[in-house]
Amino acid sequence: MIKVAMTGVYVDDVAAAHAFYTGVLGFETRTHLDLGGGTLFVTVGAPDGAQRDLQLLLEPGGGPVAEPYRRALYEAGIPCIVFSVDDLHAEYERLRALGVRFTHPPQEQGPVIAAVLDDTVGNLVQLTQPKG
Repeated sequence: MIKVAMTGVYVDDVAAAHAFYTGVLGFETRTHLDLGGGTLFVTVGAPDGAQRDLQLLLEPGGGPVAEPYRRALYEAGIPCIVFSVDDLHAEYERLRALGVRFTHPPQEQGPVIAAVLDDTVGNLVQLTQPKG
């Protein structure tokens, strides 16, 4: 059986992304390695997940491939990743109280309720909750 172990998101600043994804969104640090030369290898995961659960790699996004890709997604209003939550309205209010900027508030989109936020490091992120 094949499972997704890790996926990545390109970010402007790995340290700032780490602070946002852990301190604001509530993920836990899974890996934090200094590879030298100012390069960090950082992964985060769900706070209630086991170490084997899916990890999100916070990748430096300034390269010749990553930067145009990230910019195009952002300018088109396309989230780079989607996270699920149990109570979107409560999470929306919690994050707004922390100063998170949303590009659109919770609204129905097919089988889910969704909202999109700016992760402060160059990306839009969608939060979803199944309807019902």
